[in-house]
Amino acid sequence: MYSNYKSRLIFIMIAIGLLLFMSACGDDDSTSEPDTDTSGEVTLDSEMGEVSIPEDPQHVLAPFHEDALLALGVTPVAKWSIGQQIQDYLETDLEDIPSMEWNLPLEQILSHEPDLIILENNMESYEGTYEDYNGIAPTYVMTEETTKDWRNQIEIFGKMLGKENEAETVLNEYEEKVDDASEQLDEALGDETLAAIWVTGDQFFLFEEDRHSAEVLYSEVGINTPTLVEELGDAETQWNPISLEALSELEADHVFLLAEEGEQGIETLENSSVWQSTPAEENGNVYTINDPSNWTNTGVIAAEQTIDDVLDALDS
Repeated sequence: MYSNYKSRLIFIMIAIGLLLFMSACGDDDSTSEPDTDTSGEVTLDSEMGEVSIPEDPQHVLAPFHEDALLALGVTPVAKWSIGQQIQDYLETDLEDIPSMEWNLPLEQILSHEPDLIILENNMESYEGTYEDYNGIAPTYVMTEETTKDWRNQIEIFGKMLGKENEAETVLNEYEEKVDDASEQLDEALGDETLAAIWVTGDQFFLFEEDRHSAEVLYSEVGINTPTLVEELGDAETQWNPISLEALSELEADHVFLLAEEGEQGIETLENSSVWQSTPAEENGNVYTINDPSNWTNTGVIAAEQTIDDVLDALDS
């Protein structure tokens, strides 16, 4: 009996030992897993492969895409420009922010001491290479899709900047604005058509259906398109001016003229019998907007301002 008891005791002790050993192994397995990145860095896919974005960057550059930054509550350390030309519609927030040239000279970039640089997909227009900019600060190069799609930018920038909730809010509020504007404009316009013409110097550029913020009006808000605009087809990269004679065929019920004060083209239209005979002019439905910049850009802020321009003009 003693022998059986001793054997049983040895068996129990061995079993307990095995359990303790297995438990210890389990603990070892859990501690051998990769550590959570406590640095707060975010790794994202980009046109140039994976990029690690520093936590909470404070000095951000996103040339020509400041619209997305501002929508997320982030002020860049410098703003895009071509000489004296800037994105005027953003100046309420960027008036005191220094400019940087569109081709991003390296010495200018260095002077702003960025800790994150966000660039477009097409880098051929930049003075430096990806390696040059990445040597200054972590550099994220957008894919072609993200470069062209401001909604995608809002989402990607939100991930980079730790503002995913803000990004979701921005997009949701924009959709609500579009829905509300659609109802108001359907009531105000019904089946009537609308066209937009950018007047610069003595030249006229009729917006295609998918040109910049005009796409918001036609594709999102649902305003009807005049036949002449439909015939233009898809927008090309290079704008082509339209002649005054061709504008005589513009059977639009409402026309927005986008022209800074003093543009010669406005006087040309006022003195043109061709223009005076168009339906919109005859019926007093021509509206002049003196800041064309939001119409000639893409972004959530640009789109919202364009919607507001139309609503305010039709309500006045």
